[in-house]
Amino acid sequence: MKGEIVGADVVALREGEPPLLVIAELKLGLNFELVLQAVERMRCADEVWLAVPATKRGRDRDRRAHQLCRLLGLGLLAVTVRTGKVEVLADPGPYEPRRNVPRRRMILREFHRRRGDPMAGGHARGARMTAYRQQALGLAAMLAEGPRRPRDLKAAVPEAGVMLLRNVYGWFERTQKGVYALSEAGREALRTWPEHATKHVTEHATGSAADGISGTDGRDRP
Repeated sequence: MKGEIVGADVVALREGEPPLLVIAELKLGLNFELVLQAVERMRCADEVWLAVPATKRGRDRDRRAHQLCRLLGLGLLAVTVRTGKVEVLADPGPYEPRRNVPRRRMILREFHRRRGDPMAGGHARGARMTAYRQQALGLAAMLAEGPRRPRDLKAAVPEAGVMLLRNVYGWFERTQKGVYALSEAGREALRTWPEHATKHVTEHATGSAADGISGTDGRDRP
């Protein structure tokens, strides 16, 4: 093992045919620049390791960082400088992440049920215009014309009864048994998102026929 060989921080060599060339890049913290440097070293080495000082809650303890290193084929070491202890956080071998099937289904369901593209990518602040919110706005638009029963609304929103009962946003109020009206919060929502309310009602019939999607099953995330 030798240090500072042609720009590499540490180089180790195991003799053989062919020899195994291992490079370790050392930095005071795990960052994007270190990852890019390691990726460049992969062009000439058989194994590449990243070595950073061990912390209790730093980036080296982030499971997402471990997964990234595995996906790239990089090893990750946490070094306790005071004692010389070296902890292997990620091995540089082949890695395939386990598929998160429930989350995949959730993404696909939301994609198909959302009308149009109401949210610009990368905007995480403020209320999200989800498929559930679009349907709730559709109910609010119909209730703005006067109190109605769930069965009167199912043509546009098949799970109207469940949504009215849950009343996630507080937009609805029950005036009598089985009859719902629009609350003041619901009227404010219509003033905030008027285009989404009318768009959902008018497009529901053609949209459902075109993509084969039924209404919400009551389990969508608001």
